[in-house]
Amino acid sequence: MRTVKTAIRSAVFPVAGRGTRFLPATKASPKEMLPVVDKPLIQYAVEEALAAGARRLVFVTGASKRAIEDHFDSDQELESMLQRQGKSDLLNQLRSVLPSYASCIYIRQPAPLGLGHAVLCAQPAVGAEPFFVHLADDLIRSEVACLGQMAEVYEAKRASVLGVEVVPHRDTDKYGIVEVEGERGAIGRVCSIVEKPKSAVAPSNLAVVGRYVLAPAIFEHLQRIGRGAGGEIQLTDGIASLMREEAVYAYRFQGKRYDCGSKLGYLQATVEYALGHEQLGRDFRRYLRTLDVARAAARPTRTGRGRRARGK
Repeated sequence: MRTVKTAIRSAVFPVAGRGTRFLPATKASPKEMLPVVDKPLIQYAVEEALAAGARRLVFVTGASKRAIEDHFDSDQELESMLQRQGKSDLLNQLRSVLPSYASCIYIRQPAPLGLGHAVLCAQPAVGAEPFFVHLADDLIRSEVACLGQMAEVYEAKRASVLGVEVVPHRDTDKYGIVEVEGERGAIGRVCSIVEKPKSAVAPSNLAVVGRYVLAPAIFEHLQRIGRGAGGEIQLTDGIASLMREEAVYAYRFQGKRYDCGSKLGYLQATVEYALGHEQLGRDFRRYLRTLDVARAAARPTRTGRGRRARGK
């Protein structure tokens, strides 16, 4: 992933959700700690933010999230053990989890009051600066960090930017949906945004997918909008309010998104990241081919018998 130099210093990671779709795996461990091959989702998120120029990492946490803090903390005992055993590769990987130039700030969200409330909780750490918001559920594989691409749009437009992609019309009720002026090109000014509309009333099928560059004015709007759908403070409502005073842009990022908030998307990410893994990729691809052969051998023929039966 190529690094982009930007003036945006803070990245906010709302990680207070309970991850109920992955129970019982997430009963005692945060969903953001689910591994894709050999790194948890939250580490991919942090790496993307660092590649986009962020240096202040703000985690908005909830109950049972201590594992995230432990992951980014140093473990002198483990490092010493790896050093004694001569496992320098593992030691270097461990030390690279969080570069020395980055700092972590942990803020507890006192109640599950929605994504907008989680972002609002980060205000004391972010201050009056533009900032990234990254939802670790959405893993995006790209040559240039997705947040870095969006930061370049922010620099050009000097306005908030939402990462978007086209989704099937039947799925609009799973996302915040935007309507964009003209709907041409990768960048467009947002003229409306709606939280999880049914397909029959959705203004488009252009969905916001867990990446934001937000102007600091968003905090004012989140403070005054009050609770919306589900009794929560919705980030979508805050952005809609912000749009009455300043421009907000949608950006169709370059890269492939995996919805790791769903079991299918998580498995797809695991398989494709494993295939691209430097050490494991070749052997894993060979293994998948053996599954293809086994499945083909067991496939029923027109007579209802497998291939082996035909050889009798």
